[in-house]
Amino acid sequence: MPRFSIVIPVFKVQGYLRECLDSVLGQSYRDIEVIAVDDCSPDSCGAIIDEYAARDARVKPVHLPENVGLGRARNAGLQHARGDYVLFLDSDDSYTPGLLEALAGRLDAVGELDILVFDHVRTYWWGTGGRSQTAGLFEKAGTDVFRLKDRPEYVELFLVAWNKAFRREFFLEHGFQYAPGLYEDAPVTHMAMVTAERIGCLNRVGVEYRQRRQGAITKTPGRKHFDIFGQYEGLFAFLAERPELAWATPMLFERAVFHMLFALKRPERVRVADRKEFFDRTADFYAAHVPDGFTMPDGPTGVYMRAVAKRLYRAYRATQFAARAKTAGPKKVLKAKTQAGRRAYAGLYTLQRRRPTDPRLAVYTSYWDRLPACNPLAVHDKAKELAPDVHGVWVVRKELAGRVPEGIDYVVRDSRRYWEVMARARYFVNNVNFPDHIVKRPGQIHLQTHHGTPLKRMGLDQQAYPAAARGMDFARLLDRVDRWDVSVSSNRHSTKQWERAYPGSYESLEAGYPRNDRYYGTGAEDIAAIRARLGIAPGRTALLYAPTHRDYRPGWTPSFDLARLAGALGDDFVLLVRTHYFYDLNPELSDLAARGAVIDVSRHPSVEDLCLAADALVADYSSITFDYANLDRPIVIYADDWEIYSQVRGVTFDLLSGRPGDTPGAVATTEDELIDTFRSGRWRGTEAATLRAAFRERFCQYDDGHAAERVVRHFFLGQEAGPATVPLARRTPAPAPALG
Repeated sequence: MPRFSIVIPVFKVQGYLRECLDSVLGQSYRDIEVIAVDDCSPDSCGAIIDEYAARDARVKPVHLPENVGLGRARNAGLQHARGDYVLFLDSDDSYTPGLLEALAGRLDAVGELDILVFDHVRTYWWGTGGRSQTAGLFEKAGTDVFRLKDRPEYVELFLVAWNKAFRREFFLEHGFQYAPGLYEDAPVTHMAMVTAERIGCLNRVGVEYRQRRQGAITKTPGRKHFDIFGQYEGLFAFLAERPELAWATPMLFERAVFHMLFALKRPERVRVADRKEFFDRTADFYAAHVPDGFTMPDGPTGVYMRAVAKRLYRAYRATQFAARAKTAGPKKVLKAKTQAGRRAYAGLYTLQRRRPTDPRLAVYTSYWDRLPACNPLAVHDKAKELAPDVHGVWVVRKELAGRVPEGIDYVVRDSRRYWEVMARARYFVNNVNFPDHIVKRPGQIHLQTHHGTPLKRMGLDQQAYPAAARGMDFARLLDRVDRWDVSVSSNRHSTKQWERAYPGSYESLEAGYPRNDRYYGTGAEDIAAIRARLGIAPGRTALLYAPTHRDYRPGWTPSFDLARLAGALGDDFVLLVRTHYFYDLNPELSDLAARGAVIDVSRHPSVEDLCLAADALVADYSSITFDYANLDRPIVIYADDWEIYSQVRGVTFDLLSGRPGDTPGAVATTEDELIDTFRSGRWRGTEAATLRAAFRERFCQYDDGHAAERVVRHFFLGQEAGPATVPLARRTPAPAPALG
């Protein structure tokens, strides 16, 4: 029988679940069991739980046949618990190192406790906050063991399930159960605290309580917040059946009404249209349960409670407005000035936004208004076929306007027509973000296609890597994310990363990357024509070298001697070099290309063409690796600065681990190793092929040649069902050029 049972209810937290489970299983104290309850989660949470259970016998997976909600999922997990103590942990939170060791040490020192409470910190998207408001109570308690009746101030400890270790027999003896609905923690916490004979506090931060920007139900306004009344009715029914707990009724009544008022004044919980009814329900509860001789608390809480007691909603509102005016007034003036300045700057745009939106107009752009490319271009082309009534217009920079391919309508950024199109289009498609000055009107919908699978840390995750996040305004980034309606993903890894790095209310569409459709629909003749245009002589083995950029380098220089590699491989090989689009043309590379040592394809308009033409890819940490894997051709990773890159930029997994699914093929970390990789044949050997197969299975889940159709049908046509994903074993990628 383990010392601790940790029950973790799980629902739609695939971006956070691994961190949660790792924080528990990585504890120094090992005598535990983890009961992970999959509350019929629609994402990959169930698979993650099973993965952890397969490699750690302490994990007990419980898969519920239907979604029952947080409270009943905890109850389901409790049924499987066998530990001396049971703890509940929300699946987007995590334990701090050493917590369980500290809990065990305290219990060994003071003997069995009914409840052992510990502190927490709140972690926000911008960083970690301080300790809880009741941190002083933990310090004051020391190692004391007490009853709440003797130390009533401890009723103010945070009303949640996850900051306590409950003696399991105590919990079961009293029949505590979490009720359905919101605010399920409050009644159970109060019931347990008033019945416990031995309570202790551990003056230690044990949980990092994640304040999710989106997805947390307490930040989602609606009628569900009326559940609070039923929860507290249950608590007071419990008290009514136990006259020996009459001493607790006044304090719990005050806490209940305070909690209701707390919810009422928060717009992220109670909607404006529901506030009067919520107030009236609070007044009903007050009248039904006010104890004889109840004394109003002092301060603002007492003022609000008096309004509730007398059912004076107007008085309550007046008090609330007066409190807000003291702090909100100056901010509103500043905001108004800012908005006025923006209106003056974009007067034309403002005027155009008064006109109705055009349901047949779509705006496309890619890579910050460069030439049409990537996923948006593939969506544009497929939309012309499947949604011909929707006219697409591309936004491009002025200096590139003359290079837009014939047949594509476009506007120059900041031109007069640009403002009209941006104001009136219904559909917006981008692989980065539209500028901050773009206002999303009601009825307009945005498609975020992204432009790669994230090996490196992105979005909010970059906050831990200052060099990578230099100059980034995360608050503005999240404002842009709030415009997204649909986020396209090509694999579950990306979905999880996007949801945690870019928290928002958008829908994740696991459809595959539209730009990768070409890898399944291009024939041998087309590939031969591409190679001819690039100047690749028949019979030569073409290697595409496409490194990513480095945040810690001001410009690009080759990581190895290009001329030496080309010379060492001989005339049977040809090296195509594509620098990242962030960099200007490189004189050294231009000189090598002029001498015929390499072919410089840095400004070639189609990465897809280059991949189709190449017999093998030499990459470092670029997302091109994940796309190229669709072709099932050899991939060589050249990683001479992996340690620096992973520390400065941060990575989502270990590309060099050699584990199936992590590493796509042969790896070289020095120039000599790279040359030997090709000379020895290791680059296309059996081991490399095995690694590549596992990598494709993990990262090419949805890329099957039909991604663009799935996206267009969903985004433009509103169709839920698109072509089913073709199983990997049945996909036929574009034929490889004959290897030299």
